[in-house]
Parts: sequence; structure tokens; C-alpha cells
Amino acid sequence: MNTGITYGYARVSARDQNLARQFEALKRFPVEERFIYSDSASGKDFDRPSYRRLMRLMRPGDVMVVKSIDRLGRNYDEIIEQWRMITKGMGCAIVVLDMPLLDTRNQAQGLTSAFIADLVLQILSYVAQIERENIRQRQVEGIALAKARGVRFGRPAIVRPNSYQEISQQFMRGELSRKKAAVLLDVSVTTFEKWMDADKPGWRNLLKDLESNMRRDGQKSIE
Repeated sequence: MNTGITYGYARVSARDQNLARQFEALKRFPVEERFIYSDSASGKDFDRPSYRRLMRLMRPGDVMVVKSIDRLGRNYDEIIEQWRMITKGMGCAIVVLDMPLLDTRNQAQGLTSAFIADLVLQILSYVAQIERENIRQRQVEGIALAKARGVRFGRPAIVRPNSYQEISQQFMRGELSRKKAAVLLDVSVTTFEKWMDADKPGWRNLLKDLESNMRRDGQKSIE
């Protein structure tokens, strides 16, 4: 039978979310409010100030109560790691109010509740992993279908202005530098070069030849 302190832990993902329901459930367990610790932080990992403080406070025989398993975290692999550290490494117990099988305090049907809880967590971890793989597969399939329908991903392409053809020709004749052409088109030099690559794949070599001829004739380079 537990003789230590019963702590409560509550978590919300954002500061504008309400902890009240979790606090009420923990107090009904009962957990004294002064022993309830809470974080407003993502559940992606356990790097949370109140959680770390609680881990430093807990001693063998203590109990940590959470309303639901997702309040402890979102990553089931890390949850299992923390669970084992708390129950086996620290000698404490965990109770999940919304899932009675996740209660490591007592014996149950000849098997330790810790064993049953560990088994349930492994199943949850497997289900979560399968769901992550299904989500990734659905994303891949969705992207493939969208591309087949002509949907384009990424930033929308910048539309070439009407003056592009004339300015690009002036550039190729050596009348404008890249920077000047880009300024006239109101785009970056990189965007102008991408347009030239798409429209005139060999423009760089042609430009080199033009500059060589200009240098040979004693003219100043356009760049």
C-alpha cells in the first residue's frame, strides 16, 4: 500500500487553454492542490519545467496521477521510457484516471498491475506507430493524387511582366546588366536568372562569349 505523497500532473499545449478540468479530476482522486504541478507546453517531449521539478521531488512510494495518458505526453516511445524510469527506476507509482488499467499501485488477478500497465503501454505504442505510418502513407497518396490533378505545391511562381521579353533581349545583347534587368522587372537577380534558365537554357554560355568579345574589343563588361 502506498505510504508516500500523491502528486498530480496536468498539461495543456497552449497558455490560452484551460487546466480547470484536469485540476478538478485530480482533486477528486484525491490529490491535494498544493501537490498538483502543471505545464503549458507541447507534449512532444518531457523538457517541461514543472514536470522536471516533479521528477526531482518524487521519492520511492510516491504516486503521480494524470487525467489521461496524452497529458503525460504525445510520443509513446518517450512515455514508455519515462514510465519505466518512474515505476522501476524511482520506485514510484503512476495512475491514469481515464484508463484504469494504467494503475501500478496494486495487484490485479494474480499479475502485478505494473506488468499489465506495461503491456497496455506497449499496445498503445504499437497502435500509435501504425497510425503515424498510416498518416504518412495517406499524405504520400494525397500528394500523388493532387499532382495528378494538376495541383502545384510550394510557393506560387512569380508571373513574368509584359516587359520581360524586351528586357531579357536587351540583357542578351549586352545592353543591361543582370542587376539592372532585375530592377526594371522588380524582381531579385535570382528570380531573373531562373526565368532566363527556363526560357534560354544556354544563355550563360552565350553571355560569356559576348563578354569575351567585348573585352577583346576593349569594351567594358556589362556586369
